[in-house]
Amino acid sequence: MRFTETKVNGAFLIDLDPRSDNRGFFARSWCINEFKAHGLVPRIAQINVALTLKKASLRGLHFQTPPDEEAKTVRCTRGAIYDVVVDLRPFSSSHKAWAGFELSADNRKMLYIPEGCAHGYQTLADEAEIEYLTSAAYAPASARGVRFDDAAFGIAWPLPVGVISDADRSWPDYVAPII
Repeated sequence: MRFTETKVNGAFLIDLDPRSDNRGFFARSWCINEFKAHGLVPRIAQINVALTLKKASLRGLHFQTPPDEEAKTVRCTRGAIYDVVVDLRPFSSSHKAWAGFELSADNRKMLYIPEGCAHGYQTLADEAEIEYLTSAAYAPASARGVRFDDAAFGIAWPLPVGVISDADRSWPDYVAPII
């Protein structure tokens, strides 16, 4: 795997490093040793799959609070998405910064989202499917979100938002914690 740091501290774009022959290729999409070597959380507590039916649909921006913070590794297994990480960590030098990348079944890229960051994505194709590994199990009492269109972040989504859940549309604007 090839890890490329993003402008959000601790978030990485991950490319497969395929070994090819006349049959096709083989590549690792997760390795505890490589994650540890890059200082990433190497724990998998849950693996989720999401299918989004319509292009331009938006999911997010989601995160979990302590003690249930989660790191995520996201990969698009069908179609394409624009995947976004937003730094919500008040002491981070990239606080409130965001980074977005196209993840697709064709490019096989993954995005690692560190604990303390929000995550969301917009579908770039109908019937987009993603699989993501999380370092903590879903904890409804710790589940939170911030608005996808919050001016504090200024995220440039690639398409006008089509379908979005009432819950995701009603997340509050971000307010940095008072420390």
